Amino acid sequence: MIMEKRQIQSNFNIDKDSRTIEGYASVFESESNNIGFIEIIHRGAITNDTILSSDVFAKLNHDDNKILARSKYGKGSLLLEVDDNGLKYMFDAPNTELGNEVLEHIRRGEITSSSFAFTIDKDEKGSEKWYKKDDVIYREIFKIKELFDVSPVFSPAYEHTTCNKRFEEVKHTSDEIDNKMDLIKSELEDLWRIIL
Repeated sequence: MIMEKRQIQSNFNIDKDSRTIEGYASVFESESNNIGFIEIIHRGAITNDTILSSDVFAKLNHDDNKILARSKYGKGSLLLEVDDNGLKYMFDAPNTELGNEVLEHIRRGEITSSSFAFTIDKDEKGSEKWYKKDDVIYREIFKIKELFDVSPVFSPAYEHTTCNKRFEEVKHTSDEIDNKMDLIKSELEDLWRIIL
């Protein structure tokens, strides 16, 4: 099972005296940028059961050494909730050097994005669907198995690195789709020859 990371733009609203950080780690029914494929995470892919069965950390830039909060099976300093928009997270920045650093970067507009790490169960039928349309590969996700972290992140470059690791798998899927389409086309041509 491959752990994946995705990033979205996030509107962080923090007033001068607040230490509360909140944002959306994932937005439902929204097309991602083309990251080698376009991805849509559907409503229902993440549920309260997903949260209750996951040990999730809030980390700066997905860095295991930069822990900001934690939701261990739904309890802890990190609040996760699913609403109509997507997976929302909220926590109070710890009163530490790291917590102060993250708040300052958000206030200055240097952190504007959120990201989350997850897995899907590839053995569970219907978890995802891959297809090709107008030479673009699409992936629809219907069920996320486990969440690992939600992260305020600086820059999309981190996400591109993660996606590049997955590109060979995506290309393989694209080739499979092309091969199946060629096979169906060939079978249809044979069928027409028999009928005519």
